[in-house]
Amino acid sequence: MQVLDSFLDAMGDTPLVRLRAVTRGLRPTVVAKLEMLNPGGSVKDRIGIRMIEAAEREGKLRPGGTIVEPTSGNTGHGLAIAAAVKGYDCIFVMPDKMSQEKIALLRAYGAEVVICPTAVARESPESYYSVADRLASEIPGAFQPNQYFNPVNPQTHEETTGPEIWRQTDGAIDVFVAGVGTGGTITGVARYLKRMKPSITIVGADTEGSVYTGDTPRPYLTEGIGEDFWPNTFDPALVDRWVRVPDREAFLTARAVTRQEGILIGGSGGSAVSAALTIAREHDEDATIVVLLPDTGRQYLSKLFSDSWMRQYGFLEGPEVIRVEQVLSAKGDELPAVITVLAHDKVRQAVDVLQTHSISQAPVVRETSTDVAQFVGSIRDRELLERVFRDPDALQADVASVMAPPIPVVEWDAAVDDAFEELERAPAVLVAKAGQVVGVLTRSDLLDFLAHRRQAPSR
Repeated sequence: MQVLDSFLDAMGDTPLVRLRAVTRGLRPTVVAKLEMLNPGGSVKDRIGIRMIEAAEREGKLRPGGTIVEPTSGNTGHGLAIAAAVKGYDCIFVMPDKMSQEKIALLRAYGAEVVICPTAVARESPESYYSVADRLASEIPGAFQPNQYFNPVNPQTHEETTGPEIWRQTDGAIDVFVAGVGTGGTITGVARYLKRMKPSITIVGADTEGSVYTGDTPRPYLTEGIGEDFWPNTFDPALVDRWVRVPDREAFLTARAVTRQEGILIGGSGGSAVSAALTIAREHDEDATIVVLLPDTGRQYLSKLFSDSWMRQYGFLEGPEVIRVEQVLSAKGDELPAVITVLAHDKVRQAVDVLQTHSISQAPVVRETSTDVAQFVGSIRDRELLERVFRDPDALQADVASVMAPPIPVVEWDAAVDDAFEELERAPAVLVAKAGQVVGVLTRSDLLDFLAHRRQAPSR
């Protein structure tokens, strides 16, 4: 029988596929290396298991240990799969610009995820690098693979990805294109390919706001490429040419590849393809260009594949984007205070609050505050009625013992589409601004706004 020993054995040997639609009118052959076909959906699967095995051999990771890693998501997925097979705990520290799909996927593997602000310097104690370092030093038996400084990262691609590409093209590769994040992939592949064919051109795709192409570090939206420092895993001397790809171009190219080639890719893949197309315009039909597509677009459905998200950032033209703040402001100049109940109040007191203010639900807070972090649950009259009807003593219970999950939160400046998605599942949402809850938006509020805003003038 052809049976793999474990899921980890499905790693590597990803295929090459010719790009035809997005390359129409260009003369060279452009082929893509489909790294999303690795078990965890990205090229980072290759380094996850190898960094863990190296740590085991060196005695840095022992049974019962905890893996702690700062990651944009994909390395975490690779490590989480290997950890699940080998029985390690995982804590992943991520910047807050990462997609919710990536976070949810890590948690699905049983990992703990810690979110840190993006817009801070690497040296800041709040940065995801610093937080990962602190956790790794404080937790007994913890090990940080540290993909940015671990030589196993580029070594893995020198020993696997590079040879695969050489074999699959029969050595007829002239240009290799890849996005550069930790630099491990392009460094390892370039080492091998340049050894086999010194004349090959290695092209790095970078984003605006990254130090690789000379910017002072600043926030950008493309995930997984660009950096605000120079990792040890990257050898810039191996890159012959750089192509800068802005966020908008990266996302639109990813959408084009998905819709025209049927290959669902993320923004970093869009960056790499955009760079490959730029290079292809300079070559004739004898050239073969290989572009590495690092991950699947399934992790970005709520971002670059969401029209409302793309319009929010000005990447798509279309109808005017309505913001949550517009709907909330339409309720009046003076927003009423958010009515809350305390988690340690008694149910009887909570019922009185609902009756006094003629409302059917209210958020539950740990202590009187508008800080989003204090909002820990919710109560609704329907659930309270059922509970009290069946057990009158429940009136003397703490609210914390009967509360439902928290009311969803949307940001003040978010597109109203985000609020609508939440209101399809819940009767109301909390609106937050700078970490403080400033109001409540209900289904009737949104309906009233849309009805009056879009009402045709009478004749």
